[in-house]
Amino acid sequence: MALALGITGAVAFIASLSGGLMAAIYGTPLHWVVSLAPVITVFVMSARVHQMSYQTMMMVFLGFSAMMGLSLSYVFMVYTSHSIARVFFISSAMFGTMAWYGNTTKRDLSKFSTFLTMGVVGLIIASVVNLFMRSGPLYFAISVVAVLVFTALTAVNAQEIKDMYYRFNDGDSNTVGKMSILGATSLYFSYINIFVHMLHLMGDRR
Repeated sequence: MALALGITGAVAFIASLSGGLMAAIYGTPLHWVVSLAPVITVFVMSARVHQMSYQTMMMVFLGFSAMMGLSLSYVFMVYTSHSIARVFFISSAMFGTMAWYGNTTKRDLSKFSTFLTMGVVGLIIASVVNLFMRSGPLYFAISVVAVLVFTALTAVNAQEIKDMYYRFNDGDSNTVGKMSILGATSLYFSYINIFVHMLHLMGDRR
């Protein structure tokens, strides 16, 4: 996951330095491709986990990380470097705390999984609607709810990954490796969403 975040950050920063690339991404329909490709990739990985090899899944995961970098390249143009760094550390602290809680608590968090998944679906629908409404207050509300939902999901996913490790630990290394990639993807996705929405709530615009 750390490698994926590093790739995302590097691609986002490098892409933000190219005015031509930024114009191509955000000034043309290519923006939709860049935005939707990572989401589609996650669904493909989940649906074809049993057909893909560990090496293929790793390559897809790293490619997914690079695509996320392109879709997040705008943050370096919209927000100051100081506020990006500040929000990064705050988001990391929140994420780390909840991941630790999920790994150590004896409480069964799986009962919250369905509710939180419904919350994610609701956020996606609200975000699509707001693409056309362009409502500032709605975007603010979406960001607040998103931070709460993905922070909670971090704990749930961390516990699921721990349980999955014990469940598949006696299986073949290929299966264990693929399950670890799926787990890393879910945690990565939660962290990115926490960071992006915290940036909207706390970031200083240029």
